[in-house]
Amino acid sequence: MKANQLNHAFEVTDLSMRYISQLSKRWGARAPRQFLRMYGLHRVPFGDILNNIFDALDDHKGHFCFPTVAAVAKMRPELVRRITTEGHEVASHGYNHLRYPTLTPSERKKDLMLSLQVYRKMGIEIKGFRAPYDNYTDDMPELIESLDFIWDGGFGYRPEHREKDHFFNVKLDNKMSSTIYIPLNIWSDDRMIDGLGMGPEAVATQLKREIKNASTSGGVIMFDLHPIRIGQPKFVGALRTVMEYTAELGGWCPNPVDAVTYWKKHGKWKGDATFCLLLTGDIDNWVFADYLRRYLWRRMDSANQKGSVD
Repeated sequence: MKANQLNHAFEVTDLSMRYISQLSKRWGARAPRQFLRMYGLHRVPFGDILNNIFDALDDHKGHFCFPTVAAVAKMRPELVRRITTEGHEVASHGYNHLRYPTLTPSERKKDLMLSLQVYRKMGIEIKGFRAPYDNYTDDMPELIESLDFIWDGGFGYRPEHREKDHFFNVKLDNKMSSTIYIPLNIWSDDRMIDGLGMGPEAVATQLKREIKNASTSGGVIMFDLHPIRIGQPKFVGALRTVMEYTAELGGWCPNPVDAVTYWKKHGKWKGDATFCLLLTGDIDNWVFADYLRRYLWRRMDSANQKGSVD
């Protein structure tokens, strides 16, 4: 084996071990199994995953929002544009998939502004945001407000907000935010499928249970259902079941920006719907190798910052 091939092999092995190390922080002894699970999921091309989701939504004119990592988005701009062409929404999920509380305020602002710059170059207007890992600092609403986001779909995952069933604002100094915050339901796909080992029928049953509660309150419910799982042939039927149940209960399933805009203007749901269902799912990677590329991006960013200091 040539020296450059050997170095590449060592590099890939090193990045793989770093990824497993990251998984270990969350999954403990189950990290290697999670590594293999994600590898298996990514054997389905992402274009097929999007097709599965779009087909499941079409019959009931439902919409889906994809908070997408900008560094990933610019690698496959044709897929991002296809999402918007199909009438669905793309939101910012940061430039890199970083935990914002580990960054300085200036680093958080830079990461978020870089993400918006990427989408502007694609000709895509971004109105919504969700931080990676749903990790926010107390002062992030000020940053979100300064960048004129219409809605945020991650701050509402904080324990004090999860039980809310309507849009809410947060207090900034002596006024309330213009950005609308949306409570995020705890029943995500990774919790149900990876964490609890639930199958398609169990996933559909749990989501229907949460939707029934939302229909009773007449409010809004937002799920985070990562496309890489819910778009799999095995699980997309659960999404179709959710759409059928929402229609049966008289719910409305728009893009978040449309829901927020309509509610602010009319104070009710479109078509006198009984409640509002917001389906969202983060896109963190297109292919499995993107998990490993994250470490290359971070290493390059670190080197660039070090160089600018030196």
